[in-house]
Amino acid sequence: MDTPQIIAPSHAPSSGVVHSSTRHTSRFTVVGNHLTQHSELSLTAIGLAAHIQSLPAGARIGIKHLADRFPESETRIAAALRELEAHGYLKRTRERLPSGRVVTRTVSYNQPVAGAARAGEPKSRPGPKPRSQPRRQPVPQPRTRPQQNQQQRQQPQPQPQPRPVRPAPEAPAPGTPAPEAPAPAPLPRPEADKPAPVPAPAPTPVPPRPSLPRPQVHDLDRHRTALDLLADLRRHEPRLLLGEADICRLAPAVAAWFERDAHPDAVRRTLVADLPGSLTRPAGLIAHRLTTLLPPPLPTAAPAEEAAPRHDPLQNCDGCDRAFRAPEPGHCRECRTGLEEAA
Repeated sequence: MDTPQIIAPSHAPSSGVVHSSTRHTSRFTVVGNHLTQHSELSLTAIGLAAHIQSLPAGARIGIKHLADRFPESETRIAAALRELEAHGYLKRTRERLPSGRVVTRTVSYNQPVAGAARAGEPKSRPGPKPRSQPRRQPVPQPRTRPQQNQQQRQQPQPQPQPRPVRPAPEAPAPGTPAPEAPAPAPLPRPEADKPAPVPAPAPTPVPPRPSLPRPQVHDLDRHRTALDLLADLRRHEPRLLLGEADICRLAPAVAAWFERDAHPDAVRRTLVADLPGSLTRPAGLIAHRLTTLLPPPLPTAAPAEEAAPRHDPLQNCDGCDRAFRAPEPGHCRECRTGLEEAA
């Protein structure tokens, strides 16, 4: 016969989870089983509590920050925070800073606060009191006259009580000053003495936004060029992606630039240059630039300058050989004067 083999029993469970644990030496957080195995908290609340306890002090755990960090929605994260607050693992208070800003202070507890587990539960209302049944009064039996006389004899007659005598007030001894009367209470100050309330300053009116420029003459070619320029901006700057309604609204303003002899390339450079880092409303930025940076119209052409006066050419005098200006050769003024006198 073969010798039977004895197999040692295995310590691993036949079903369920099997733990393979490794000792942590850094970057770990101690979380109690009272949280991880809580019977009333949801799985989202347990995981969120473990994440909050692993964060350093001063970390931001607002609903929007947690929604950006995890795939759960803001509604589920807000519900999980309320669960932790109701069971004593979280406490949120609102405080106002000296600057007037209201902030939320959050305290995370690794042990639930005593008495906070029932904070979120509705208070039980007392039930209606049971109505007490009225007691039945016994029906009086008719009495005979001899019985009534006998009962009257047995009852003791009440004796009259003496009336208390008040002591007379003692007369003051001769030479003793009479007691002073109490001083009258001070009268309240009239309302006129109170300082008048300082009226609140009137709010500063917000100046209206300037309207978009419009061309003086409607030109179909300019309008089409403006539509193409606005739709083509996203090729030069992907953040300047405009909707069709915004392009139709801004096209007349671009046509007004074209009417003032602005080249399309110059308009495009003006709208694309020096964009801010965070651009959330590209249509508003383009409308602002088209309104505030509108160039002035070019001045009209200057009138043609008058013709310069024509000067006669230089001539040499036939008499004295001096230079003088004259349309034809001949004598100068002095020689002509001398000739006239000689004649």
